[in-house]
Amino acid sequence: MTAFARAVWVITRKDLLVEVRTREILFTTMFFALACVMVFAFGFVKEGRPVADAAAGILWISIAFSGTLALGRAFERERQGETLRALLIAPIGRPALYVGKLGGILILLAAVEAIVVPLVALMFQAALFDHPLLMFGLLAAGTIGYAAVGTLFAAMLVRARSRDVMLPVLLYPITVPVIIAGVRGTAALLQPEGGEPMARAWLMMLVFFDVVFITLALWTFEPVMTE
Repeated sequence: MTAFARAVWVITRKDLLVEVRTREILFTTMFFALACVMVFAFGFVKEGRPVADAAAGILWISIAFSGTLALGRAFERERQGETLRALLIAPIGRPALYVGKLGGILILLAAVEAIVVPLVALMFQAALFDHPLLMFGLLAAGTIGYAAVGTLFAAMLVRARSRDVMLPVLLYPITVPVIIAGVRGTAALLQPEGGEPMARAWLMMLVFFDVVFITLALWTFEPVMTE
C-alpha cells in the first residue's frame, strides 16, 4: 500500500470509527431522508398512483438534502474537536486528506441510500431495481460528484461563522448539473421500455462531472486549506 493510500485509509477509518461510536450523523441524515420521502409521498401520490417521474426527483432531492446535512455535521464535529487543525499540521498530503474525508462522506451516504432507495421504490411503486447495474452506476456517480464538491466547500467554510447558511448557498448551484443528470437518468430507467440508452448517456455525463469536480477539488484543496 502506498503512503497516499495508507493516509486516505487512516483518515476514512478514523471518521468511520467516530461515527460507529456516536452514530450521530448516520441517524440524523437517515431520519431526515426518510422524513423527506414520507412527506413528498403524501403530496405526489394520488389514489395510489404517483405523479410521473416524481420518484426520480424525490430520490435525488432526498440524497442532496441529506448529503448537505451530513457534510455540515461532519466538519462541525471536526471543528469542535480541533481534529481538522491537527490533520492539517500532520505530515499528510492535502490531497490524501481530501480523499480521506470524501471517502468517509461517501460511505455515510451509501448507508443512507441503502434505506432510501427501497423506500422510494415502495412508496412510489417505482421499478428502481429492474436495471440494478445502471441504477447503481447512476447513484454512485451522482453521489461522488455531489460529495466531491460538498467536501471541498465544507472544508473551506469550517471556520466561517455563517457556514450553515453558506454551504447550501454555494453547493446547490454548482451541483445542479449532477442532480439534473441523476434525476433524468433515473427517470429514463423508469420508462416502460427503451430508456436504457438514455440512462447510459446521463451516466456518462455524471462520470464526466465526477472527473471534472474531483480534479478541480484536488487542485484547489491545498491552497484553500493552507490559507
